[in-house]
Amino acid sequence: MPGDGIGKEVIPAALRVLEKVLGAEKWDVTHLPHGADHTLKTGETISDADMQSLRGYDAVMVGALGDPRIPDNHHAKDILLGMRFKLDLYVNFRPSYALTDALVPLKGRDKNDVRLVVFRENTEGLYTGIGGTFKQGGPDEIAIEQEINTRKGVERILREAFAYAKKHGLKKLVMADKANAMPHGHGLWRRVFAEIAAQHEDIEAKALYVDNLVFQLVRDPGQFQVIVSNNLFGDIITDLTAALQGGLGLAASANYHPGGPAMFEPVHGSAPDIAGKGLANPIGAVSSLALLLDHLGDAPRALRVTEAVRRVVEAGILPRDLGGTASTEDVTQALLSHL
Repeated sequence: MPGDGIGKEVIPAALRVLEKVLGAEKWDVTHLPHGADHTLKTGETISDADMQSLRGYDAVMVGALGDPRIPDNHHAKDILLGMRFKLDLYVNFRPSYALTDALVPLKGRDKNDVRLVVFRENTEGLYTGIGGTFKQGGPDEIAIEQEINTRKGVERILREAFAYAKKHGLKKLVMADKANAMPHGHGLWRRVFAEIAAQHEDIEAKALYVDNLVFQLVRDPGQFQVIVSNNLFGDIITDLTAALQGGLGLAASANYHPGGPAMFEPVHGSAPDIAGKGLANPIGAVSSLALLLDHLGDAPRALRVTEAVRRVVEAGILPRDLGGTASTEDVTQALLSHL
């Protein structure tokens, strides 16, 4: 699902990489039209039937959603948030690995200091749209957003983060909340976290207030391996960790329900100002493809893709957002050559 803007450039690049790394093996790839063009043409964002049909695929790749021709971007909300909520993709997984020392923006830090992953709860929190406005447009307007935290939702994302740490031999895990100011919802996070941490004595687990976490991330990112948080805080934390690895153009993500549907997307947005100009950075999409391959149990091919990305970046074949002059096609060709 290339979607909008530069999504129509980076997803084809990722599919060329997929074809290259598959070799003689062939995958059945379906191209879906959902995006601004489809909405403007048909008046439809995505039907319930089309949404449920996504369960029939092993994985879905999304390029980007957002178009100035649809000012409120309701199509992006219906499609992207629709997938997260209706398919119950409660895990948002965002790795942040710096590829070269030059891309790390912190003084005195190198690529070895930025090697962490973030687990963001993807279906609850403040992004459920529960709330409303009263006396809208007047001087006494009231706007309310309600945060939803369920024990089921909190427990399952925490368990997924701990399971990842154990599987990959990682010994440090941090949960970020704001329990001092939000004692009810985030008190639940604290209680469940303490229960699960007690079951993993081999992992150094601690809870940090989110303001302290972001302070510590900038001061010394090397102290973190696995971070887990709620929907809103996870959204903010992952943009910071993307900056630490070099920029949003490099950032990949996986949205999944263990044993169920999975969706993969670069997180850079549709960038309508550069769409169609060959300036888009395809690395985020290609790195999301690597997550897709790994999720489907093909770790060797996933490793080949990530190694190709590393070599291209180390060789200085960089698009404009990373300080280089390479076009989308230049970067894609370099990736294919290394593969």
